[in-house]
Amino acid sequence: MRYNESLELHLVQFEALYAVSQVLSRSLDYRDTLREVLSILDDVAGLTHGMVSVIDADSGALMIEAVRGRSQEEFAPVRYQPGEGVLGLVLEKNRTVTLANIGSDARFLNRLGLYDPDLPFIAVPIKVAGSLRGVLAVQPGEPISGKTELLLEDRARFVEMVANLIGSSVDLALRVAEEKNSLLEERDLLRRTVRHQFGFDNIVGRSTAMRRIFDQVRLVAKWNTTVLIRGETGTGKELIANAIHYNSPRARGAYIKLNCAALPENLLESELFGHEKGAFTGAVGARKGRFEQADGGTLFLDEIGDISPAFQAKLLRVLQEGEFERVGGSRSLKVDVRIIAATHRDLERAVEAGEFREDLFYRLSVMPLYLPPLRERLEDIPEIARHLLGKIGKMQERKLTLQDGALRRLAHHNWPGNVRELENCLERAAILAEEGVIDPDLIRFAKSKVGAGGTAPAAAPAAPTGITPAAEVAAAEPLDERGRVIAALEQAGWVQARAARLLGLTPRQIAYRIQTLNIEVKQI
Repeated sequence: MRYNESLELHLVQFEALYAVSQVLSRSLDYRDTLREVLSILDDVAGLTHGMVSVIDADSGALMIEAVRGRSQEEFAPVRYQPGEGVLGLVLEKNRTVTLANIGSDARFLNRLGLYDPDLPFIAVPIKVAGSLRGVLAVQPGEPISGKTELLLEDRARFVEMVANLIGSSVDLALRVAEEKNSLLEERDLLRRTVRHQFGFDNIVGRSTAMRRIFDQVRLVAKWNTTVLIRGETGTGKELIANAIHYNSPRARGAYIKLNCAALPENLLESELFGHEKGAFTGAVGARKGRFEQADGGTLFLDEIGDISPAFQAKLLRVLQEGEFERVGGSRSLKVDVRIIAATHRDLERAVEAGEFREDLFYRLSVMPLYLPPLRERLEDIPEIARHLLGKIGKMQERKLTLQDGALRRLAHHNWPGNVRELENCLERAAILAEEGVIDPDLIRFAKSKVGAGGTAPAAAPAAPTGITPAAEVAAAEPLDERGRVIAALEQAGWVQARAARLLGLTPRQIAYRIQTLNIEVKQI
């Protein structure tokens, strides 16, 4: 071999080695990277029919990962066991194999129909920290002759250098892929857990009113319809919003929440729409708003009834067009977001008073859900109380029990603060229960401006003429709960509807109390 030929070969190999190192440093998609490396070996170094095999961690066999000029879909999956074929020999011996003419070797299998039997063959192990990870195989582009036979060993050393570079890249890529798969499995597990946690079976309430709500939620969750959840404070509006999102086709997307009443208008606009750098003092960089964060998912806007009329117009445009501008920006951004809104306010009255835009009201009220207050579903209290007590017990790391007398006392309160008030009441009782047993004396209600029946005085209708209100009866002669109900029934001639009005209750509430207090109804 002449000196000039050897120098020329080394210059070509140096150029190819530099190009390979650049490719390997660019991407962690190792299959695409390997195909690029094989292209460089062919185009620059004259090493054709390149192929990279990687050891399968489970079986220990060689699996074909990349082939020069073919995508992964263009060749069938092929495996080589240790000692099987020329590639299996490299796997078994963990050393380089060079053949002057591969077609003359009995171990040549050529399962992919890739190699030229008249050309030489070089197969080198791909190692990482001395551990075998795969095999790099190529063919020099010309047959071996007396003139080129000495170059085969030089080419083999060059291929070993390339294999060393590939080894580090493949190892990094495989570790990243393993961590990614681990994260994906963890994400899927969390999604299943969250979906179960916010499933309909975990929302407590078996009353007719709540079953109707669950049926409506199941129907609306399947579509991208805007939902307006209405109800008094503490009725569980956010819980229903969670159930809608996690049981919808958007469950894999982002679920972003914002309490509109918690922020002033200028901050609310920045929170929802985002801002550009320099839009206001302190805006040192661009920032995505909640709408952008929820793209492809769901945005829950709590207390939507508390936003100002000026901001209502900006929100209406997003709901109608699905586009907006960041604060300080001029470029329109388009998003695909499902809106779930909630409010405790009487929006119809706000519309009549000019405090809430009528067009925004109708845009939000595509599918309204009305959550009943707790006083209208007293039959749910035992189940809700036990559920909340389990939650409190888990937090206090002890078992809590509720006596029947305490449960009856809970059922006789009108709960102006709804489920939130019930939870606070039970937590207060649990703190006072040293032995973990909650008796009636531990059930204490927070003082509030409510009437004798536990409802606001303004909401209680006037008693019919000629009938003494139950509150006056109670003031004249202290009675227990059972006595007050019986007194009201006697005053009302045992007409339950009239007795309910005297006590400031609904007909359903007084019927439930008659049942739980074992009052025998007289027929007059």
